[in-house]
Amino acid sequence: MMRRDLLKASLVTGAATLFNKSGGEIAVAGQNPFPETTGLTKYVAQFVLNTKYEDIPSGVVALGKKSILDGFGLALAGSLAESGPISRKYIQSLGLCEGKSTVIGSSLKSVPRFAAFVNGVSIHADDFDDTQLAVAKDRVYGLLTHPTAPVLPPSFAIAELEKVSGKDFLLAYHLGVEVETKLAEASSPRHYEDGFHSTGTFGTLGSATACAKMRALPLEKILVTYGIAAAEAGGLRENFGTMTKPFHAGHAAESGVVAADLASLGWTAAEQILEAPRGFFHAYSGTYDPSAIMNRLGNPWTLANPGVSLKPYPSGSLTHPAMTALLRLIQKYHIAPADVEKVDVGTNHNMPNALIHHHPQTGLQGKFSMEFCLSVLLLERRAVLSQFTDEYVRRPEVQDMIRRINFYVDPIAEKAGYDKMTSLITVHLKDGRILKDQADFAKGSPADPMTFEEAAEKFRGCAEYAKWPKSKTEEIIDFVKALESARDMGALSPLLSSEKG
Repeated sequence: MMRRDLLKASLVTGAATLFNKSGGEIAVAGQNPFPETTGLTKYVAQFVLNTKYEDIPSGVVALGKKSILDGFGLALAGSLAESGPISRKYIQSLGLCEGKSTVIGSSLKSVPRFAAFVNGVSIHADDFDDTQLAVAKDRVYGLLTHPTAPVLPPSFAIAELEKVSGKDFLLAYHLGVEVETKLAEASSPRHYEDGFHSTGTFGTLGSATACAKMRALPLEKILVTYGIAAAEAGGLRENFGTMTKPFHAGHAAESGVVAADLASLGWTAAEQILEAPRGFFHAYSGTYDPSAIMNRLGNPWTLANPGVSLKPYPSGSLTHPAMTALLRLIQKYHIAPADVEKVDVGTNHNMPNALIHHHPQTGLQGKFSMEFCLSVLLLERRAVLSQFTDEYVRRPEVQDMIRRINFYVDPIAEKAGYDKMTSLITVHLKDGRILKDQADFAKGSPADPMTFEEAAEKFRGCAEYAKWPKSKTEEIIDFVKALESARDMGALSPLLSSEKG
């Protein structure tokens, strides 16, 4: 065998994995080659084309409204992040501030493409946005994408161009989230494990879905939209803890608009981009499980089962179960910072693979630091947006507490499986007491969901952080609560716009 052939064979065997029908075991690609599936992209496109608002169960609509309200609140709060003014300066430098689509939290308007970009960045800037939960046991952490950040901005940006009803807006949003999450669920864990950021990759396809529906594209142009969007998809996890992580979400939101608009103008692209041997799943994941998609869209809707989690804290989701368990101990035993000798937090081995900043020096790094997130609870019994700043992270008392946190891989958490975020907390107090607690999921997860009013309280906190007028805040909540009866989504625009800035 020639050297190049040997190298090719070893790469194929080593990199590609495939799910078996029981959903959880994986096998080497040499034994189970990339699935030969036909018509998958067409099935997805037909689902998008044919689904009507009335096909979405009322319970799913209600879940979507919580995520939409959450997204708008995070766009307001995220407009204050360091990436906010940079993003706005960028589109201003291009002379693209004469459109009709709102750049949320500012007085700027732009064309849908760039409004979607800025708003997508803002929603994900604080890493406070909703998170998709997975089904299969071998899924990394049970977490896949942040579904709303790539889908809500383009849906709203296009809706502002003309009188789009709340029902049509909700339909496009739900279709985008459903396609994004089902495709992510089908992907091999290799996609995430090898460094792709799913929100940037699958989020692009979710955005493209919503845009194709909002633009009322016919079947053949929806197929082309996916071909273009797949070519634009990207995002690498090495960027976690920097402004480029929210850039992934903004770029995904923007790319869906580009794909749908080019397709509508007659651009061409491959029409079987998902399942093709040189297509999306093979290139980005090595392999995938087509049965997780085929005949599964809307059956059930992902928002309903397995669900999407709303975040209680502005940090990576993997920190939240541990934070939930620690806060219970702090409140139950009235733990003061001076009482703490050490805190052990044990998880499965995958979680430190994402929570990579063990000695954070910036607010963004703090969002991906188990040590920092537990430290702020020990110091203040809360974790809020104002703590995730460079200045706060570098405080001497914060850095001192970080050194008392021991983040390690625990065999009990490892055995519990990666579809959970099992976190074991052991607090060692200076008086000799040892306190323990454990959590698999956090508040806001489907196991302990937020009510609409609790989501509204989170929205109020984000709006207050953005110094948003209380009158506008309450009007936005009321508008989203009755979204299906809205005649014109444009009525929301002034409520999300400022008079200056």
